[in-house]
Amino acid sequence: MISFASERDLVLSQDEGNRIGPGPVREDGIMERLLLLAMATVLGLWPGVGLAGDLTPREIYERSSPAVVMIIGYSNSGQGGSGGTGSIIQQDGFVLTNAHVVIEEHTGKPYPRLTIYLKPDRVTGDRKVDLSRSGKARVVAFSQPLDLALLKLDGPPGALPILELDDSDKAEIGDRVVAIGHPEQGGLWTLTTGTISAEFENFNATQGKSVFQTETGLNRGNSGGPLLDTHGRMIGVNTAIARVASDGLPITSISFSLKSNVAKRW
Repeated sequence: MISFASERDLVLSQDEGNRIGPGPVREDGIMERLLLLAMATVLGLWPGVGLAGDLTPREIYERSSPAVVMIIGYSNSGQGGSGGTGSIIQQDGFVLTNAHVVIEEHTGKPYPRLTIYLKPDRVTGDRKVDLSRSGKARVVAFSQPLDLALLKLDGPPGALPILELDDSDKAEIGDRVVAIGHPEQGGLWTLTTGTISAEFENFNATQGKSVFQTETGLNRGNSGGPLLDTHGRMIGVNTAIARVASDGLPITSISFSLKSNVAKRW
């Protein structure tokens, strides 16, 4: 939070005409400042308030969440692997996610069976209801170094809602962002909010892997889901979290999202 040092109020001295100097606060001065503060809030000029044209988190969620999916991979034994999140990027059923969501760790190959769950009109909290719309999918391409994977939903039920990849170069540190996903022990299609905290190029010594750092709440299950700007545009693919230091000290509010331009170039 940014704090501001207090300032001495300047008023016109009644005894010295137009000379400006310190003096008692006049009631009309207070009203003028309150009016200016109200105008600044409406126009989005006050810290923490969005600029004109920005969407609220609720508006972003309403527009973007239908294009967010849940992904579960199943081994040959039928046992489900760790689930994740994905974004529909083409109406014919192409889905972008993380490679580690769809690749078996011990084989380095895609799960033999992948299921994609589409968002219901209303998330109830009852998984039998919320996960009633599903379809099979296959991996079209993947990159483990970049932690990206492209899936294709088999036989999509008509034109699907999509999230387009926007230009992540337009986003800067301090910009507000939201994430949608399926965090472990949390609700399906959960919305979390935050800001871009930092940027890294060649993350973890991987050439071309540029990421945003964000304090937006991410957990296991959010992997592969979208990071969205205040216009609801996809500027990142949520990919990693930092939770425990090497000495066991807990780490908080440190998560990473692969920049959308990396996915566009891939």
